Amino acid sequence: MAGIEHRQVDGDEAGMRLDRWFKVHYPGLGFGPLQKLLRSGQIRVDGARAKSDTRVQPGQTIRVPPLGVDAKETKSGPIGGRDLRHSPDGELLSRMVLHEDAKVIVLNKPAGLAVQGGSGVSRHIDKMLEAWTNQKGEKPRLVHRLDRDTSGVLVIARTRGAAQQLTAAFRERDTRKIYWSLVKGVPRKREDRVSTWLVKEQTPDGDRMRIAKHGDEGADHAISYYRIIEQAGQNLAWLEMEPYTGRTHQLRVHAAHIGHPIIGDPKYFEADINWTFPGGIQNRLHLHARFIDIPHPNGGRLKITAPLPPHMVQSWNLLGLDENAAGEDE
Repeated sequence: MAGIEHRQVDGDEAGMRLDRWFKVHYPGLGFGPLQKLLRSGQIRVDGARAKSDTRVQPGQTIRVPPLGVDAKETKSGPIGGRDLRHSPDGELLSRMVLHEDAKVIVLNKPAGLAVQGGSGVSRHIDKMLEAWTNQKGEKPRLVHRLDRDTSGVLVIARTRGAAQQLTAAFRERDTRKIYWSLVKGVPRKREDRVSTWLVKEQTPDGDRMRIAKHGDEGADHAISYYRIIEQAGQNLAWLEMEPYTGRTHQLRVHAAHIGHPIIGDPKYFEADINWTFPGGIQNRLHLHARFIDIPHPNGGRLKITAPLPPHMVQSWNLLGLDENAAGEDE
């Protein structure tokens, strides 16, 4: 770089630390030289001296002195400068896409694919998203989770700013999430509210939730709603389930708690000796994040529906259940 530059902070960089901002835009600039420039006042934000931990805001101007390193090049091409052609992870993710714009990606996550890493997990969505890192070095960010064996709607933020807004929407419960499940037996009430306290336990097979009492150490309140859409005799019921809170395994534990565990649940389904798994139905978790309604970072609301995964399509066909019987999801 030949001379002094003045660069404006982008809208998606709100709240970013100044040292991080330099790492994104000038990845070749080392920590030591950056500190020296800051101490000598050669780097300024809106004309004022700044420190490494100064938080920049959109529209501010950063004075960039000659650094001796090049700025990161901006790629051309699709949104985010991504190139999926030679990336197996990128190609797999692209097949999952239900919605995509400059701020948000919505995926239809397959059952069996983990969202994040953990014990014994070699491939997961969070790692795969590195294939979609944009020209600023930003990897798309997770803003909520789905259990590994649960399929369906997964919302991803493309940018830092979008992640902050979407995370806040989930935290403040300004979202609506609808799940479809197939459960053992038929609940006595056609629709109901389930309210319990849940506590997490460590087991050899990983984390497991159990019903707890109010006041138990580590216990969190969990509220879910359900309604029966259709039933197959007295053996199985198709439920629409809506979590009001977002606890680990919440819908799975609540289904088991009311005596109607979700078919194929490896943690919470304990079939009695007289119960036979229906012929032709796969012994896999029948829980699918069907629909989400969430505020879009640019305004308005995003409403997305995810098609059922193959093993649930097979079960619906075998049982003669009509996907359209649920009516509109919104």
